[in-house]
Amino acid sequence: MTEDELLLREAEKIAHALGRMFPGLCEVVLHDLRDPAHAVRAIEGGLSGRAVGDPATELGLARIADASFPDVLQNYPNRFPDGRPAKSTSIGLRNSRGEYVAALCLNLDVSLLGSAAHALTRLAATDAPAPLTESLRARTADELRAVVEDYATERGHTPRSLPAAAKKDLVRALKERGFLELKNAVPALTDLLGISRASVYNYLR
Repeated sequence: MTEDELLLREAEKIAHALGRMFPGLCEVVLHDLRDPAHAVRAIEGGLSGRAVGDPATELGLARIADASFPDVLQNYPNRFPDGRPAKSTSIGLRNSRGEYVAALCLNLDVSLLGSAAHALTRLAATDAPAPLTESLRARTADELRAVVEDYATERGHTPRSLPAAAKKDLVRALKERGFLELKNAVPALTDLLGISRASVYNYLR
């Protein structure tokens, strides 16, 4: 067996293995550049409708004609015959004399990935932000106290000296943020604000 034939035989294994790893998504084609009229030596995936024995593509012919043609063309845009977009990579294989003998080409159907990416983008999309910043972790009594004290300090008061209207707004905000779901939250709040339980429930009406 000649060196060129051995190289093609080994490359054929790679073509079939790669194509079978990504069925329905990636076409892998091995071109025998010694015979451009019947260049397709092996094909796995069949997304382009080509078959063994079909001629070389324009890129394959360019590689045959020019020994200085790049060894690897990576991730260039392409299209299947039916118009589907593809992402392609072409790898030229040389023998020990530096001559191109074969090209291993991968054509990825990105139309499927585009649809999936669009669906994921829609799935991850959110609407307008909530009126209050939300944390999904559990609230604690210490956080309740800190929020009340910060609210009062920002207004130049202690919690107990806050005007009734401010206390009402604070109680409602705490309710919206989930603080009143804490065990003993209402008694803690009555103590912090110096108001009765009845006042707390009154503010929530």
